Amino acid sequence: MWEFSLNLYNEELAKHLLGSLQTLVKQTGGVITSHSENGYSSILIGVHETKREQLEKALSRFITQVICTYYKSSFLDKFLFLPQHDKMGVLAFKKALLNFDRETDYYIIQKSLSFDSDLYLESFYEFKLKNLKSKWTELVSLANENRDYLISADAFNDLLKFLVDNLEICEDEVNVIEDEEGYKIYLEMQDGERGQYQNKTFNEEGLISSIIDLSPQKINLYCQGVNNTTSLLERLYEQRIVVTTQCQCTQLKKH
Repeated sequence: MWEFSLNLYNEELAKHLLGSLQTLVKQTGGVITSHSENGYSSILIGVHETKREQLEKALSRFITQVICTYYKSSFLDKFLFLPQHDKMGVLAFKKALLNFDRETDYYIIQKSLSFDSDLYLESFYEFKLKNLKSKWTELVSLANENRDYLISADAFNDLLKFLVDNLEICEDEVNVIEDEEGYKIYLEMQDGERGQYQNKTFNEEGLISSIIDLSPQKINLYCQGVNNTTSLLERLYEQRIVVTTQCQCTQLKKH
């Protein structure tokens, strides 16, 4: 039996990790439990030695994603100082920075990970990933040093578009449909069918954030009308997006 312990101080993050890891561990026939003491949370995992390599690979991917989302987002919130632009544009800028050069971030983290002993997440981040934080610091410093230049809306939008254009393509094509509840995102599945992304409806902020995360080659957007959100997506993705409004759909049906 291979046993592993993931330890951290953040109780809210620990609950999220436990809920997400349960499925991974069950798929390998292992067991998982947790306990907290004095604000410190430990997630305990046990699996047959023959399934260790499979679970280590899954854990490596999962921990990497957590650091590249939760920790990097907190890092940007703490150290990035952008000029005051529209809320949606600033959200998109931070999201683009969060995903920028993600493959290198993944490589640095996974190269440093070891499952030979217990992993203390905060300590691992603080002491084993100094080169990763240095990389993030360089990126943030470059943006902060050009803060006066980015006061110009045109300059800000140009840099934002540059960041989006240089994100790795993750999806070939996505379809976005707006209804009375909000926006639903559908992905092309391997069997040729379309699956709803996260099985939820997104507001405008959630839509922008999700599209940047998905980084699609092509976007088909079916919306009720042009607004700030659709205009931002058109500016960012230009030739990669096709926008069809409800009015256009009605005209097509008439013909």
